[in-house]
Amino acid sequence: MDQEQYLKKKMGFWSLTALSLGGIIGSSWLFGPWATAKLAGPAAIMSWLIGAIVITFIALVYAELGRVKPESGGLGRYPLYSHGKMLATVTSYSIWLGYCATAPVESAGVIQYANQFWPGLYDVAKEQLTTAGILAACFLMIFFVVFNYFGVKLFAVTNTVITVIKFVVPVLTILAFFMTGFHTENFTSQGFAPNGYGAGLSAILTSGIFFAYTGFGNVIMMSGEVVNPRKNIPLALIASLVVAAIMYVLLQVVFIGAVPPEMLANGWSGIKFDSPFANLAMIANMVWLSWIITADAMVSPTGSALAYTAGTSRHVFGMAKSGFLPSYFGVINKRFGVPTRALAFNFVIGLLFLFPLKSWTAIVAIVGAIGIYKYASACVTVMVFRKVGLTKDNGLPGMAVIAPLAFVFATLLIYWTKWGKVQLGIAGLAIGVAAYLITHFLKKEKSVEILGGLYLIVYILMLILLSYLGNFGGLGVLPEPFMSIIAAVLGFIFYNFAVYNGVWYMRKKGNIAELEESVTQ
Repeated sequence: MDQEQYLKKKMGFWSLTALSLGGIIGSSWLFGPWATAKLAGPAAIMSWLIGAIVITFIALVYAELGRVKPESGGLGRYPLYSHGKMLATVTSYSIWLGYCATAPVESAGVIQYANQFWPGLYDVAKEQLTTAGILAACFLMIFFVVFNYFGVKLFAVTNTVITVIKFVVPVLTILAFFMTGFHTENFTSQGFAPNGYGAGLSAILTSGIFFAYTGFGNVIMMSGEVVNPRKNIPLALIASLVVAAIMYVLLQVVFIGAVPPEMLANGWSGIKFDSPFANLAMIANMVWLSWIITADAMVSPTGSALAYTAGTSRHVFGMAKSGFLPSYFGVINKRFGVPTRALAFNFVIGLLFLFPLKSWTAIVAIVGAIGIYKYASACVTVMVFRKVGLTKDNGLPGMAVIAPLAFVFATLLIYWTKWGKVQLGIAGLAIGVAAYLITHFLKKEKSVEILGGLYLIVYILMLILLSYLGNFGGLGVLPEPFMSIIAAVLGFIFYNFAVYNGVWYMRKKGNIAELEESVTQ
């Protein structure tokens, strides 16, 4: 009997919106504006806006997929239907590893701030957690698992409350800094883009911007547990991303304006903070705000980790259904309606990030590198579903334009990432490819499963070549904007080829009728 029946449909618009915001408003609001300003100066405002536009396009793509076929673990399941096991394996493993790292990222952030109250948890000189800090982070990760163990209803209600609480503090921070110690000269004294506009583009993937916005993915992960998914999924995604974009842009504005002008003697790259917004509040004699921010530094990451812990367990559930992990992990606890085995498994994988890396900055760098490649495939799948007739009346207006634009923007974001970060991202891809090839030959599967996803491998090799030849840590063979234009054109060409490839696969595989039946149900 299908394990999906044991999932409980308890989540509505408000709990879904809170789930998305819970993933978006985590430790990134505490560190992201500072990290982006160091790289881009006042042009960091542009970085947050571009990041929001790109991720909104991608979220709309997932919103339609969630309407067409709401399914827990959907982020990894959709490419399986459209392009087969090769693409789905690569996508699933990159998503899984990136999401598994999020709980230790947020735990490390909480423990780092807790060091102010319980010294000895964090070594400031080495910029990493001590042994005691790692153990404390482990206990916090156990709490995330236990909390999610007792069912989606408890999680949904509690996450909504936590999200409301932690949303108030950034808003309060924005208002307080606008009214106290705001230095307008900071926006021009060093130039709006002191390191060039290219630095602002690179910062989107390297300073936590994209990491922040991708919290929306938890909504798709849990789409099988949503009441009226056709209506609630797109509304919750759009609402949460609009709110988050406004909040992050304003946080970046007030951060730039709050920095004392004398601290910019060595430029924006020279500003050094331990706890950026809390430190600025102390400088502005707002001790009360500093304490509130420090307290929220424990609540916000905890809320995000709860959301990601829930979403990642559904992703593992979907991977087990797809055959990418043992079926043992594709079992739902009948009492609580939760994939409890997947929860425990992800906890163990999370420890593999925490123990060797030992800090927020080290882990988040790996998360960003792994997450670079995973979104482009959904932009293709959504149009494949339309062309083979699965979408019917579940489509969103303008998707024929949104999907290729999102794919091109994703291509540009990868190109704009520093060459060194692109190299790191290859590791996540290699794990997925190796895992699939092993299972492919062991199970003696048909070659169509490789041919259906082969475009992604060629696409990524193209991106590596562009990065190597380009102006973001590469050889710089052509000046900008010409290389970016070339990257965009090639992205559009690959998009159309990938859609054609997916339509060919689904007709060759003969899975359209089966999917139509499940969509109708």
